[in-house]
Amino acid sequence: MIPVLDSNTKNDILSVSQIIKSELNIKNIEFLEKDSAILQKHIKPNFKTLGPKFGKNMKLISKKISEFSKEDILEIEKNNCYQINDAIMINLSDVEITSADIPGFTVAKNDGITVALDITLTDVLKEEGLAREFVNKIQSLRKNSGFEVTDKIKIKVEKNDFIALAIKNNFTYICDETLAVQLDYKELNIKNSQKIELIDNLSINVSLEKN
Repeated sequence: MIPVLDSNTKNDILSVSQIIKSELNIKNIEFLEKDSAILQKHIKPNFKTLGPKFGKNMKLISKKISEFSKEDILEIEKNNCYQINDAIMINLSDVEITSADIPGFTVAKNDGITVALDITLTDVLKEEGLAREFVNKIQSLRKNSGFEVTDKIKIKVEKNDFIALAIKNNFTYICDETLAVQLDYKELNIKNSQKIELIDNLSINVSLEKN
């Protein structure tokens, strides 16, 4: 989830959204408009910068910052400055803005951009992760076995309840990525098999055959 202050920022992110999702294994990007109540922000004075610049006006500025509304925080983030009164204007560097924790998310902020990442792993996500790791290992076996990049193959996987569901629910993806025309995952004691190590200390025996 990314809060956006204006349409330009949203369009900039949308233009590279496919790259972001691909590089970071992100399934979806959700934009939070400025009136969203999901992400709460807190602001406090940055005394290291305010002190040298404003000295005796520190108390006034600190009081004003403590009274900032959500709209005020959005304004200083968007404009990189804020008019305290007719004589005093502060910059974004003169305050420290943090985001409140959201259950199930981790939140980070840098250069005015806030991102909340959903770190809840559902069974579906775990299966997809296992399927991607399986594909990665099969691709390595293809290479080590001397197969050409375009060679179609047959895959046999020793029966294992942990991997079976992940294969079943991601069958097309696995076959497409590995160029497998046949994928059997219900066999025991596979001949000429090789052991591959997957995530969470899971290992299975597989065999590859050129079609």
